[in-house]
Amino acid sequence: MTTRREFFVESGFAAAVLAGWAASSAAADERDPAPPPGSRGRVITPDGITLAPREVDGAKVFHLVAEPVRHTFTPGLVGECWGYNGRVHGPTLEATEGDRVRIFVTNRLEEPTSVHWHGIHLPCGMDGVSGLTQRPIEPGETFRYEFTLHQHGTFMYHSHFDEMTQMALGLMGLFVVHPRAAEESPPDRDYAYMLSEWSIRPGTRRPDPNEMTDFDVLTFNAKVFPGSTPMVARKGERVRIRIGNLSAMSHHPIHLHGNSFQVVATDGGTVPLSARWPETTVLVPVGSTRTIELVADYPGDWAMHCHMTHHTMTQMGHGIPNLAGVDPSVFDEALARVVPDLVAGSTRAGASPATAVAPENSVAMLGTAGPHGIINMGGMFTVLKVRERLEEGTPVGWYEMPPGTQAEPATDDERRALGLPD
Repeated sequence: MTTRREFFVESGFAAAVLAGWAASSAAADERDPAPPPGSRGRVITPDGITLAPREVDGAKVFHLVAEPVRHTFTPGLVGECWGYNGRVHGPTLEATEGDRVRIFVTNRLEEPTSVHWHGIHLPCGMDGVSGLTQRPIEPGETFRYEFTLHQHGTFMYHSHFDEMTQMALGLMGLFVVHPRAAEESPPDRDYAYMLSEWSIRPGTRRPDPNEMTDFDVLTFNAKVFPGSTPMVARKGERVRIRIGNLSAMSHHPIHLHGNSFQVVATDGGTVPLSARWPETTVLVPVGSTRTIELVADYPGDWAMHCHMTHHTMTQMGHGIPNLAGVDPSVFDEALARVVPDLVAGSTRAGASPATAVAPENSVAMLGTAGPHGIINMGGMFTVLKVRERLEEGTPVGWYEMPPGTQAEPATDDERRALGLPD
């Protein structure tokens, strides 16, 4: 079998990576922003949904169905995954501290499963650890979990049967419990994200649960940039961002540009006011949640991404030869001897990027068209769009920099005045 490194060299995928910058997806200003908050105190899961409960005999009743799901990570990259209710990841569950919840779980997989309610205080028999606290849910069976919520915060749910495999295929979701008492400073926008990592080799569709080190698809809410939907906020609004990490192996330092924030809660509880301090990066360890809050004081398009630099790349950025310092002309000549049609159709030859060759079901290493050229990011990356004014439900375009506020080439007179070299 040809390795990824051999494929890169033999097929000239470097040219396809360059072409993919312009062709990978629609630019962010062509997609709708995250929907407006329906009511203060409710959560928005960008690129996800919230599962509405039914009220039955004083309990909030939810129904989760574990089943195979064909999931689009970004245009051009589809995975044969497992999820809940036809989604990867599963829908966000929302309830209020003090609620009685009754959750039915139906197994439509070809193997047993169970569901663990991660971080939630509940009776031991409802904890969902197959073999320890319950027998597994066999294919075709439906189990009932029922408990009262004694805490508030951001929690998660996930499979606890062969979880290395089942979580690697997508069986996870967010569980948000709102406080019973009214908050003194509730957020105007309340966003929730699940962090995850996948191994999906170019040309394949099934995530590899055996991978331990080289994850090549890194996601916010199971989406790869530029497929991720941006957050939006009006200037001056209080924004809450809940982040849960159920990656297989990686902690993620999530960095927000242009704004500082405070960590206000973990899955263990609320952080007291006296224990908070300003940050621009929050480390979210595996199996943990962190909740941050900020006031959106600065208009602009602000990046939010994992600061592990390889986590903002996708697929063909992994396991390739070191090309730093390569003379492009020499490289192109060598490439042309192997695949002349590819070089002739590459963007460096001035042709349409649609003519470049790439393996089936793969996306470029990084990059998509932005307002000022290529945004050299991919993977675990999204944008917070802060505006003076917003028309809810209307797509938010790229931010227009006010005069004098954007980096630009220095003039000859400026350089000469400072004695800077040409």
